[in-house]
Amino acid sequence: MEFNKRSNHIILASHSNLKYKEMLPISWGEKNPMKRGPVVASIANSKARNAIGTHGGSYTVYRALSIASGKFSKEHKPDLENTQSPVKIGPYPQWFDPAKMVAIDPWGLDPEINFKPLFDEGYDIRPSIAVTQAHLQIPEILEAIQKGRLKPDGKIIKENGDVRVTKVALDPVWFLPGIAERLKTDEGNLRRILFEQTGGMFPELITRPDLKVCLPPIGSTTAYIFGDVKDLANPDVELTCRVHDECNGSDVFGSDICTCRPYLMYGIEDAARTAQRGGVGIIVYYRKEGRALGEVTKFLVYNARKRQEGGDTAATYFDRTECVAGVEDARFQELMPDPLHFFGIKKIHNLHSMSNMKYNAIVGSGIEVVNRISIPDELIPQDAQVEMEAKKAAGYFSKEAVKSLDDLKKVKGRSIEE
Repeated sequence: MEFNKRSNHIILASHSNLKYKEMLPISWGEKNPMKRGPVVASIANSKARNAIGTHGGSYTVYRALSIASGKFSKEHKPDLENTQSPVKIGPYPQWFDPAKMVAIDPWGLDPEINFKPLFDEGYDIRPSIAVTQAHLQIPEILEAIQKGRLKPDGKIIKENGDVRVTKVALDPVWFLPGIAERLKTDEGNLRRILFEQTGGMFPELITRPDLKVCLPPIGSTTAYIFGDVKDLANPDVELTCRVHDECNGSDVFGSDICTCRPYLMYGIEDAARTAQRGGVGIIVYYRKEGRALGEVTKFLVYNARKRQEGGDTAATYFDRTECVAGVEDARFQELMPDPLHFFGIKKIHNLHSMSNMKYNAIVGSGIEVVNRISIPDELIPQDAQVEMEAKKAAGYFSKEAVKSLDDLKKVKGRSIEE
């Protein structure tokens, strides 16, 4: 690494030939996990690393602070005994299709099993996906039971109102060539912009073009499954799905300025109801607070809307976001379907989403959607009416509903990315 005094730029020397015998190759899309190769992102042995970044997503910084304070040993290697998934997931054909699986690593589930020979050799191969089972205790579910919309059955919903679920946490693992193709850019441009916009956090993005996998320091995705997990991959079994982007203010604290928590709770209720009648339900929760613009930006926009002349209106709802953030929405849902493909989903019978961006991304990835379900009017908080009017005006739930990739291509003037 050199510093150019004239331009004040750091010049990064390329180390594309910096390979060690300990470094295992990754052949993304291979059907056999040993041929595909594990993602090795631990810093325990720098010569064995074959990925940019490290495990833990946004929590890597907290880990660093803990190590710096002396409370955490940086030599620690996880003991994965008895941590394996209680249910079997996959493999599914989508796991081997680079067009469907570029944002998560399907073999990151139970790597001590998938890569046992390498694990036994001492490679520090860590999970990026974990599965467990639990019960949910949600006041809206109890209310649905009291009003007769749901009934305890002892299997999905217990007599006390607890809901049985399988929970899956998926850390992001990006296959950079596939990410670039999905975003319709080239890999070099993607690497350069990622490097620049993170303040040079990962120099390997520029110096190591041989490393094709990146573990970005962002939040994970969580899936909550109601019913038999294996039924998610069966197109003949009714599937109810809600794809939900994080909204801390509403989801956690119950702010009534938007419909996020009511829509999420309605999705959970319907997913449980579907499982009770022999189907399966799934809620996929993405960490994309404030349309991936963050909560600070989100609150600034709230203030700007309230103080503008005429108050908060549907006509100017998204304008203030663009003025503050530079864009109305930074989520770009092209990566959103990957967790659905992890579960082998081919058909969604009931999709809880008003977003055409999400809908088109799902259909564009090859998943059929039968019905789209919007939130019932009676569940919309009074203070969220402006948001709903703005979304409808922006075409969030248009009449151009399509059910397949072929139909989507026939919609004139609209692209899959819209």
